[in-house]
Amino acid sequence: MFNPTTRVINEPSAVLDLGSQIGRFTIDTSSFLNLSSEACSPSFLSNSLYFNNVAARSAPKRTVSLSLKLGGGGGGGYRFRNFLHDFNRAIRFHCDRIPLGFASLRLGDGNGDGNNGNGNGEGVGGNGNGNGTVVEDDGLKLNGSDCVKPKKVLILMSDTGGGHRASAEAIKAAFYEEYGDNYQVFITDLWSEHTPWPFNQIPKSYSFLVKHGPLWKMAYYGTAPRLVHQSNFAATSTFIAREVAKGLMKYQPDIIISVHPLMQHVPLRILRSRGLLDKIVFTTVVTDMSTCHPTWFHKLVTRCYCPTTDVAKRAMKAGLKQTQIKIYGLPVRPSFIKPVRPKDELRRELGMDEDLPAVLLIGGGEGMGPIEATARALGDLLNDEGVPTGQILVICGRNKKLANKLSAINWKIPVKVKGFVTKMEECMGACDCVITKAGPGTIAEAMIRGLPIILNDYIAGQEAGNVPYVVENGCGKYSKSPKAIAKIVADWFGPKADELKTMSQNALKLARPDSVFKIVHDMHELVKQRSLLSEYSCTA
Repeated sequence: MFNPTTRVINEPSAVLDLGSQIGRFTIDTSSFLNLSSEACSPSFLSNSLYFNNVAARSAPKRTVSLSLKLGGGGGGGYRFRNFLHDFNRAIRFHCDRIPLGFASLRLGDGNGDGNNGNGNGEGVGGNGNGNGTVVEDDGLKLNGSDCVKPKKVLILMSDTGGGHRASAEAIKAAFYEEYGDNYQVFITDLWSEHTPWPFNQIPKSYSFLVKHGPLWKMAYYGTAPRLVHQSNFAATSTFIAREVAKGLMKYQPDIIISVHPLMQHVPLRILRSRGLLDKIVFTTVVTDMSTCHPTWFHKLVTRCYCPTTDVAKRAMKAGLKQTQIKIYGLPVRPSFIKPVRPKDELRRELGMDEDLPAVLLIGGGEGMGPIEATARALGDLLNDEGVPTGQILVICGRNKKLANKLSAINWKIPVKVKGFVTKMEECMGACDCVITKAGPGTIAEAMIRGLPIILNDYIAGQEAGNVPYVVENGCGKYSKSPKAIAKIVADWFGPKADELKTMSQNALKLARPDSVFKIVHDMHELVKQRSLLSEYSCTA
């Protein structure tokens, strides 16, 4: 890593005078920089997140002792009491106000011995036995800067539905696949893990609200006006800001990624209040395909990644600039980019019939919706006088009761029942069409696999626009009736096979299989630019 000699600008003249005098002496580092506080530890200095306002108030006072000897050799040491007094005062002053966000400043991690310590503090020269830190006549040089430390990525999400976590995991996987150990990626449910009661109950409240449609509509549309949700976030911040700040300090990220509409306003308010907006990259990855809540958009974000042009238009309407917006598609698991194996091979592994056309029936992570009724209707219509014309692969998620019930039925056609699956790409690759609710993640994955989609339900608000998006683009159909859905599938596997093929082609046209990698590449460039700016500001 590039290791310039660091100079700090705009310092008091007294400090500069002291620094210029140090060059005349050889510093005995045996007692230099004995920093015991966490606030001056290597891990604290190794990242760009330094919550100075918090740390400075809570950290104990740090003292630095050193002894000076005449550089030309000789026996005894000559003590400059007044000089040391002034110098130590200056050091204490700067330890109490650690710079905000100098990601390029690194301390050695080991127990090397002196002036030429490498990134592990194991250099030679001098008599130091500490952490390889050296003070030179032209500034502060931290020898560990040759050791490239991984950048830290913090993804903010909440388990309000499975789509947010799925997008977070996809971004995490893409970072590691593209950049390996150059990044450390952390995923946290900000509300559950870093807010006090009752705010940490928001994910559970969501599950209750979506099961009661009128209550969810009231909550969703009632908080849509900017005046309402901005005042709500402002009031909420007074209660949770300290806890959320501690949560962010815990990870010390170089970049923060929000994949949830409630993860913009409070964190950005905290970063702004601490002067960290120009030191930490903050991005939003919108995981709704069409209609989305206005809280997704905040003018202070570095970048807002939109899955479709419809969402990008909403972002512009909310006040974001064109330079802040990128349209890359919805992030899906990197495994969906890999080449699809032959259907007969996948079906054989899943225990399915290798020749019959197959429909994938998905009940989501919790196995919700009219799964049993739809499966029974399909079982009746895909049976031509005892001869199966199709087969069913049912995904019940965590609903073990439903899985056991379906497995106990004496089906007239081949039916394979699965619980919670981790390789959805293989399940989709084995089938010819899919029946699901209008979740954006499943829709995006089905399009990548070229599967026509039958939507059987949607959540009011954020999923309402997904239905016309699928239908109007010729990728599928919508019906809540299990019998009507079964009729559509039976036609696709019979007299309307051409329609099935056309919809498959339309789905592939809308697919964005490399979206997650485009998002990660752009984030990497943003982090590089911010790091270069930090290094420049330190060396200018």
